[in-house]
Amino acid sequence: MTVQAAHGSNRLLQHGFRLTADQQEILDQADRFARDELAPLQARMDDEEWWPPQVMPALARMGFLGVTVEPELGGAGSDFFTSGLITQGLARWNPAVALSYAAHENLCLNNIARNANDAIKRRYLPGLCNGTAIGALGLTEPGAGSDALGSMATQARRDGDHYVINGRKLYITNGPIADVLLVYAKTDREKGAKGISAFVIEKGFPGFSVAQKLDKMGFRGSTTAELLFDDCRVPAANLVGEEDAGVAVVMSGLDLERAIVAMINIGMAERAFDLALDYAKTRKQFGKRIGEFQLVQAKLADMYTTIETMRTFSYRTLAEANALEVGAGGRGDIHKLTAASILYAAEGCTKVITEAVQIFGGAGYMRETEINRLYRATKLLEIGAGTTEVRKLIIGGELMRS
Repeated sequence: MTVQAAHGSNRLLQHGFRLTADQQEILDQADRFARDELAPLQARMDDEEWWPPQVMPALARMGFLGVTVEPELGGAGSDFFTSGLITQGLARWNPAVALSYAAHENLCLNNIARNANDAIKRRYLPGLCNGTAIGALGLTEPGAGSDALGSMATQARRDGDHYVINGRKLYITNGPIADVLLVYAKTDREKGAKGISAFVIEKGFPGFSVAQKLDKMGFRGSTTAELLFDDCRVPAANLVGEEDAGVAVVMSGLDLERAIVAMINIGMAERAFDLALDYAKTRKQFGKRIGEFQLVQAKLADMYTTIETMRTFSYRTLAEANALEVGAGGRGDIHKLTAASILYAAEGCTKVITEAVQIFGGAGYMRETEINRLYRATKLLEIGAGTTEVRKLIIGGELMRS
């Protein structure tokens, strides 16, 4: 079974809402790979904020990079739903890798594949697909988080055959290790959010640097940075789309990002549930297994129900996002649906992992345990890709417009 074989089978079965056989095999492949190759890396990645250099090439060998890219550019020629399933499988065994994978595969690689011209795609996609280059997205800034578009201060001005970019980007996943970055900057300040453009930037461009690597509470192996652009010279040929038309790239990308990040929530919640269930079956107190106490069984029942509903909702959202046309997104049903999906998945993930820590008791509070790593990571998923509050604003706004 290969990633390519799942191409086209992006629909859930009408009865039972289950994955097709091809889709289940993709998820199982990702699960097996992550269990064997990525789970053993977790502890060192968390302790040292270390990114293992062998990971991206290994993902490429599995066919997990460039899932949506045509084969002639090094991709698998498959679909967005497939990349979501891969993300879910990776997140079960190494959430930090899953987060960096999502930033590389979806925020950078897929955005370039969807929106850039043929010359840019030919130059950058092969390296991103074979794992020799790592991708990142540069959107948020010190003063522009939830209001990333309206408050964007990073500017780009045309200078002959180049643009000159000045500004900072903050909380950039893969920032310290990225070779290729999709970066947004204001090209017309007077137009506000409608004066933003997108650029592909290489780490070796003059004027670009990593200002600092950031020390995080969770997802520590997925390195994060503040980036500095000090008269950074970018070839005009690296403009993605038209000048001042970057908002369409941003908004469709954010909808796809939310659908993908919801899958990280599912993978993490599934793993936390498995750990808690196993512990409840083996840990004894008062002469019996703690899983025999009704209060613990009630927690497990709630966790199971939450995960089942998370999975069904997120799969439906992936299927809807699978058909998102270039330039679409940022409005309408898909905007509302992706915001709702990640809202529910992130809150559900936090609930499940919190209950899992409670089942573990004192052992769950120990920093070196796997359940503790999950607990420290889960809060980010209520903040990144648009905070819980922003997600509710999107849903409410779309409901009022409908």
